[in-house]
Amino acid sequence: MHAGAHPDTLDQATKDFLSARPRLFGIAYRVLGSAAEAEDVVQETWLRWQNTDRTKVLEPAAFLTTVATRLAINLAQSARVRRESYVGPWLPEPVDTTEDPQLGAERAEALEMAVLLLLEKLNPVERTAYVLREAFDYPYGRVSEILETSEANARQLVSRARRHLAAERRERVTPAAHRRLLEVFLSAARTGDLSVLEDVLTADVVSYSDGGGIRGASKIPVIGRPHVSRYLVAFAPRFWPQADVRWVEANGLPAVLVSSGGQAVALLSVDISTEGIDRLMWVMNPAKLAPYVASLHD
Repeated sequence: MHAGAHPDTLDQATKDFLSARPRLFGIAYRVLGSAAEAEDVVQETWLRWQNTDRTKVLEPAAFLTTVATRLAINLAQSARVRRESYVGPWLPEPVDTTEDPQLGAERAEALEMAVLLLLEKLNPVERTAYVLREAFDYPYGRVSEILETSEANARQLVSRARRHLAAERRERVTPAAHRRLLEVFLSAARTGDLSVLEDVLTADVVSYSDGGGIRGASKIPVIGRPHVSRYLVAFAPRFWPQADVRWVEANGLPAVLVSSGGQAVALLSVDISTEGIDRLMWVMNPAKLAPYVASLHD
């Protein structure tokens, strides 16, 4: 309860909500991999908060977090069905993290594009348990309350998610090394330099192009160093001569925004381990690109 404030004023309710808002968005975004859907969750949480008997709520932030998290899980369950009919590879909707590097969290965990992509393979409850524990540093007891499960099960859910990520990702590099290798890759991709591309890509590299069926993006992932490098070389003369590139930040890491004729056509993010580039992620779907571009500061 707030000392000196009537517990049920709309002013106080608004202050409580705005204070919690970055965290609510950060949880929902990580659970859903979509800024638009996360915003829907935040708005629905606000509506429910207005219609709640707030005189009975002792901890507004805890209440709001629980509501938003459960709404995000419900939406994630229906989103999984929708994504089964998505045309081509699905990638998370990118977010600009220059203003808030941790996107409302205690730690910038479960925020990189590649991590969100890998977490998509988990069920929504496993994913949420991992997000609450690893990014927001909630104790297992609180995680179990939010998820309406036992503390032992909450620990199992987080452990399962950690094992999944550990099996899928090698040791990461520093942000500076990430930028350097992305620069080398970009130069080689633009010039179609096959030998350099083969040098920087790992043997089992995967290239994902998310066009949402709207642009001429590859409808299936391209897998393996020989296939990806040759695909990039064939792609170079048609794609890069008319393109302008801008270095940006997406989901906490350096990325490249590619434009043509003044219009953004792709955001390139990469996942880099100590062995080289493991994943190329080309977000080309205008519905995902446009909000990201609009959020950038010149």
